[in-house]
Amino acid sequence: MKTDNRSPLHFEDRRDAGVRLAKALARYDSEDAVIYALPRGGAVLGAEVAKQLELPLALVIPRKIGHPENPEYAVCAVTEEGELVCNEEESSKLDPKWLKAAAKRGQNEAKRRRAAYGGARLSATGKLAIIVDDGIATGLTMRAAIRSLRRELPSEVVAAAPIAPREVAEYLRGEADDVVVLDDTEPFLGAIGAYYKSFPQVTDEEVIRIMKAAV
Repeated sequence: MKTDNRSPLHFEDRRDAGVRLAKALARYDSEDAVIYALPRGGAVLGAEVAKQLELPLALVIPRKIGHPENPEYAVCAVTEEGELVCNEEESSKLDPKWLKAAAKRGQNEAKRRRAAYGGARLSATGKLAIIVDDGIATGLTMRAAIRSLRRELPSEVVAAAPIAPREVAEYLRGEADDVVVLDDTEPFLGAIGAYYKSFPQVTDEEVIRIMKAAV
């Protein structure tokens, strides 16, 4: 792995990252564009991007599936529609029955969040769908979000985040029409929170407030 000479970017908080990401997305400021944020943390950042670009804010809600022996380590993600996106090398070692059950639990949680956060998703049909998160680590949830929105036949899909490992960002270019990342310096620091001075947990209640304000 090549190590960059430049230092990684650091952000004050999600709102600061959102302001900076919005500048990088300015070329996509179009009346047909919609910001689709991944909750919970991505909703805070997404609200700032939508505010800066004066675009509608919506949510896309994939769910990470963690390894049974290490839940923080993502092996798959599941879309709201139930489609699985996996790290095939890891998922092939898992009990298929366990994975099927985990996917169902993830899909049910996505549906619960959808209902809690405000119901039906804003249609992406014919739209420029800009998917944003507060950071990309494995890329599984972003890939699931892309596939979920592709079902609705958007005109274009852009994946955007302040941070992503370079190899993950490059892989995502095969799924999205464009990938916008502010920091892909190597080596990756191992956790998204390492790039933020303030990175608190975001609650359901905060996401609900954000989405009510976006209406």
